[in-house]
Amino acid sequence: MISLALSGKVLWALLVIGWYLLRRPFDRRARRSRLTVDRRKGADTMRMVVSLTGLGIIPGIYLATGFPRFTSYPANPILLVLGIIVGIAALILFRLTHKALGKMWSVSLQLKQDHKLITTGIYKRIRHPMYTAFWCLAIAQALLLPNYIAGFAGIIGFGYLFFSRVGPEEAMMQEAFAKEYELYRARTWRVLPYIY
Repeated sequence: MISLALSGKVLWALLVIGWYLLRRPFDRRARRSRLTVDRRKGADTMRMVVSLTGLGIIPGIYLATGFPRFTSYPANPILLVLGIIVGIAALILFRLTHKALGKMWSVSLQLKQDHKLITTGIYKRIRHPMYTAFWCLAIAQALLLPNYIAGFAGIIGFGYLFFSRVGPEEAMMQEAFAKEYELYRARTWRVLPYIY
């Protein structure tokens, strides 16, 4: 019989594979688009490296080697079930955000040629549902991996990216869309309806 700890590891790996499969077609299309604004270099690249380290590299090392074993704790079936639920929510949000953005999606602080402000679908009430999805992914990682370092690395890594990027991203959108973005900001929540 498969152990709870191994189940969590397998489920986390499936979650990451699902995320990759959802994102890959959009990433390929985005690479072919002409950009009018590209702020990926420098600080944003560093943010993405820190986030990738927390959401991919550290848990990947833990899955492959068990390191660091001394920070592991017994797996809990309730946490595993919650991790599955939050992980599914993350994948659904990823799908909805990518579908709504379509050609306007980019991995970084970039604007496409003829960029349009997306305010429909999942973006109708939340300005950054992609970040909501990443928060869910990071929380699912913490719930699925019974290791204080590997489990919580995603929250720390993505948290750094989120809190250091959301301001510059909103400033970029304000610069590009002026009054349209002001009105959009006034009627939407940043990441969670009625909370933030």
